[in-house]
Amino acid sequence: MAAITAAMVKELREMTGAGMMDCKKALGQTDGDMDKAVEFLRENGLAKAAKKAGRIAAEGLVTAVVDGDKNAAIVEVNSETDFVAKNADFAEYVAEVANQALTTEAADIDAFMKEAWKSEPAKTVEEALAGKIAVIGENLKIRRFERVAIDNGCVVSYIHGAGRIGVLVVADTAVVNDDVKEALKNIAMQIAAMNPKYISRADVDQDYIEGEKKVLLAEAKNEKPDANEKMLEGIVNGRINKQLKEICLMDQVYVKAEDGKQSVAAYLADVSKKVGSDVKVVKFVRFETGEGLEKKNEDFAAEVAAQMGM
Repeated sequence: MAAITAAMVKELREMTGAGMMDCKKALGQTDGDMDKAVEFLRENGLAKAAKKAGRIAAEGLVTAVVDGDKNAAIVEVNSETDFVAKNADFAEYVAEVANQALTTEAADIDAFMKEAWKSEPAKTVEEALAGKIAVIGENLKIRRFERVAIDNGCVVSYIHGAGRIGVLVVADTAVVNDDVKEALKNIAMQIAAMNPKYISRADVDQDYIEGEKKVLLAEAKNEKPDANEKMLEGIVNGRINKQLKEICLMDQVYVKAEDGKQSVAAYLADVSKKVGSDVKVVKFVRFETGEGLEKKNEDFAAEVAAQMGM
């Protein structure tokens, strides 16, 4: 039997778009014959999924699931069209993926795809996905997941816009009650709306700050060539502080602040005082559907005309 190398698996995967484990199996079944391996994939219904795998999947859903107050998972599953993203069958499948992620031991998406599918353990996650692609008729992709498991504190989830944005918030607190959960849900809404990059200024890379200061200093010198060093320093510090207030969660103005000025940090301080225990956000995860992906520019009329040979 011919030795199946990683390069062969990679080549077959690039040729067909089929899953890595499917390609490895096909090569094994065909003694490393590339043409026969392609045929094997077609015969086993994986070619249909492979054909669709070349199409852009940038729509979809983000879903989160929380088990108790200590375990949670969030996933993003992409589809080609918004129509499928709103389909009940697709939403049910994404919920199954989230439940899979809730107990996964996988450290990355490749390992996750190789796991046994909880709903049908005879299949892998990747094989179950291929089956769903065949049923729905669009390219689908499990893009990313994150699992949170804590011993102390609390984790809450928030889904915005029918699955367009999903957030997990993890807090360290000795008290877990309805007031704390409501506050963390409000923080999750804040994160969904304002998209902070860090929890606090302490989390911002110092190299990033120094790099921004250099850029801002050059801008300030161009704007005010006659300004002295002290004045330029004041301008740079003012602008960097403004940036940090936008990207750091604790510095942001709380979106539900009655006075329009209260910071998130001040809001959490009030909550901590009310419940008699410090409530500290230690982590958050924010997924936005299609974030960073190229979106296909659909021209339905042109597509129909092409299919009719017009």
